[in-house]
Amino acid sequence: MSLGVAEDDSRTEIHLPADIDWEMLDKSKFFFLGAALFSGVSGTLYPTVVLKTRQQVVVKDTPCFKMAISILRHDGLRGFYRGFGTSLMGTIPARALYMGALEMTKSSVGCATVKMGFTEAKAAAIANAAAGVTAAMAAQLVWTPIDVVSQRLMVQGSKSLNTTAMTGFKYTGGIDAFRKIIHHDGVRGLYRGFGISILTYAPSNAVWWASYSMAHRSIWDGIGNHLKRDGNGGGGGGVGFTPDSKAVVAVQAASAAVASGVSALVTMPLDTIKTRLQVLDDGCNGKPGIGPTLRKLMTEGGLSACYRGLGPRWISMSMSATTMITTYEFLKKLSTKNQDSCGSLQ
Repeated sequence: MSLGVAEDDSRTEIHLPADIDWEMLDKSKFFFLGAALFSGVSGTLYPTVVLKTRQQVVVKDTPCFKMAISILRHDGLRGFYRGFGTSLMGTIPARALYMGALEMTKSSVGCATVKMGFTEAKAAAIANAAAGVTAAMAAQLVWTPIDVVSQRLMVQGSKSLNTTAMTGFKYTGGIDAFRKIIHHDGVRGLYRGFGISILTYAPSNAVWWASYSMAHRSIWDGIGNHLKRDGNGGGGGGVGFTPDSKAVVAVQAASAAVASGVSALVTMPLDTIKTRLQVLDDGCNGKPGIGPTLRKLMTEGGLSACYRGLGPRWISMSMSATTMITTYEFLKKLSTKNQDSCGSLQ
């Protein structure tokens, strides 16, 4: 892939490695290596997810640091990994669905938009946004039941919330939680909050991938302008610049961090409502709805209550996305077959 920055007749071209699309991948290697790599990433970042979830369900706003100290004091390091086994069990099939849907959609929509006459920048943004929506919807079919169970295990044992009284059960582990939820609510109980999960993750993924595409291109454009001002791009014939692998990874990481910040801010209230719907019952009134849950949050602390856990979520999303996108690109390189595609988008 080449990005060019032009002014008059001088031009600096930045030659990036060609993007790898779905048709170029060895699928078995892609999914096998992906499951292993992303399981490791999930394990590393899981404590931030536990912190975020607990902050979202407590009635009183609790600072992140104070929450972490409380978990460490009462549960030790194990407290930061409550529900991790269940989460890991769902990570592999959910990631497989996510990556498959992402790559297939990005490849097909990207080729279609280029043929329709869109510029490469617009085609990339549209393809990435569409791929994010499709991938999120596919993954939620597997991930919502895992999310419901793992989040209930995460908050169980919280000293600031009587979760047994709120959910009606005390769980001894993931299998026990699955069994009790199905016995009490049926399969529908495992898909509690599925609708709002789609409303949360579909736009979140669309915003993330579109923002990533635009940030990635903007950073390279900025680098190209900087090279031109330094005189490296002068001359009517133009000059080419091929960044090394460290520069490519650094730009990918910075783009992912920017995209995560935008996505977290836009979708945080939906994520808070989703977590409460999946974790808590409304006392004697049974399962709460979106409206009552939102009204309760507003009563507890206004709009700021909807943003509880924003810090851990932002950190988790940024670290996860930075690791994910760099690992993801590395994974695609490892899984590439020698094969032509319709074009490259990034």
